[in-house]
Amino acid sequence: MNLIFSIILTLYCVALAYITIYCLLQLNLLFYYKKNNKRKSFDASLEQNEKLPFVTIQLPIYNEMYVVERLIDTIIQMDYPKDRFEIHVLDDSTDQTVEITRNKVEEYKTKGFLIEHIRRKDRKGYKAGALKEAMPYAKGEFIAIFDADFLPKKDFLKTTVAHFKDKNVGVVQTRWEHINQDYSILTRLQALQLNVHFTVEQTGRSSGDFLLQFNGTAGVWRRACIDDAGGWEADTLTEDLDLSYRAQLKGWKIIYLEKFGSPAELPAEINGLKSQQFRWMKGGAETAKKIIPSILKSHLPWRQKFHAIGHLMASTVFVFIFLAAILSVPLLFIFPYLTFNANYLSVFLLGLIAMSPVYYVANVQAELKEERYTKLLFKFLILFPVFLSLSMGLSLHNAIAVLQGYFGKKSPFVRTPKFNIKSISDSFKKQNYKTTKIKWTTIMEGILSLYFIGGIIAGLILQDYTFVIFHSLLAMGFGTIFYYSINHLSTK
Repeated sequence: MNLIFSIILTLYCVALAYITIYCLLQLNLLFYYKKNNKRKSFDASLEQNEKLPFVTIQLPIYNEMYVVERLIDTIIQMDYPKDRFEIHVLDDSTDQTVEITRNKVEEYKTKGFLIEHIRRKDRKGYKAGALKEAMPYAKGEFIAIFDADFLPKKDFLKTTVAHFKDKNVGVVQTRWEHINQDYSILTRLQALQLNVHFTVEQTGRSSGDFLLQFNGTAGVWRRACIDDAGGWEADTLTEDLDLSYRAQLKGWKIIYLEKFGSPAELPAEINGLKSQQFRWMKGGAETAKKIIPSILKSHLPWRQKFHAIGHLMASTVFVFIFLAAILSVPLLFIFPYLTFNANYLSVFLLGLIAMSPVYYVANVQAELKEERYTKLLFKFLILFPVFLSLSMGLSLHNAIAVLQGYFGKKSPFVRTPKFNIKSISDSFKKQNYKTTKIKWTTIMEGILSLYFIGGIIAGLILQDYTFVIFHSLLAMGFGTIFYYSINHLSTK
């Protein structure tokens, strides 16, 4: 019995150690982020009479009837000579999106724009397959890519293309902005997390001379870079992360523009968010499995290798969050039988302490929105604990995605539906594309909420308050995810 107790405690400590290392890596990126802000920023610009390069804009879409017209109308308005860019709508749709897109493309063709509606016989390779098959049609020296929910600014092309004067630059990525951040608590929490990636993480990696990533959209590739790196491959669900690393291992550079934002729509309902999270988490694990051997064999300095591996394995943290959560309840009953002082576990609070300033800087100090400091600080103090709770609540769902990625279980690319949600008056309740079935993971999330409520009660009875706050966050997180998953099911 003591052996079983020791195994549980050991696994718990291993889980906490991994989480702590992950958090300390985030803190290290914060150091480089702050260091970067002390530098004079470099503002690339095009000469007034400089001939602008020809650009191909690719718009990969799949069943986007609510936003495809908005997307094309926005792209058309680019402040760039209409004879110096072409638009390719890569349409794999199977619903009325096809007709909507065809009509919109014809409308702009008659106005003299270089725009094509490109269809495939099947959806082989999903987004990566669409991008790969469309490459022979692209005439541009540079390839700009936008997902269906993006609304790039008019000066996007002129701003990004200017950074390619350095012949070693293969990619220019812009920061995502959120057009519906204040729609609901769900969108606010997504923005809280994404702001960390698009400030502290991306800029921190750039400042520390670590490897970055193209985020799949709102960026521009040099055509020669895509070809040199081997082109788009569909063997992972994160083809963007995969190609980013293959390109950098070939010596290409990625430029990240934190100060230039590209507005986009956040998922407004939980099941769409979960499908997005599943794709990102599983794809991250698949890419880690594929790319890490090349990282280890490369001539990169070890500091770059270490951060690259940490970056590629970032999604794995959810496996250890879930493991720590599950084991924490039996530990309440095990502690009295172990010659171990539970207070020693408090050293792992370093991880949580490390994450707080990372999220504070990204959401309060980064000045992403023109709001008063006191208002931003108040929002952060309210949202951050809720964010921690819901992140824990997603740990089962995301851990399954990560494990499937590492064990090689294949699954289709499930895109995140968008409903043209821009303000509080908009609704997704009666829209198509919503999930109609309750998944077994949703049932488990409800059961886990009860499990951690039991943990709270057990702690109170045993007068051991070590995990009361932890279990409270877990119970609320899993319960909230369960509630929204049921509430946001389609009623059609």
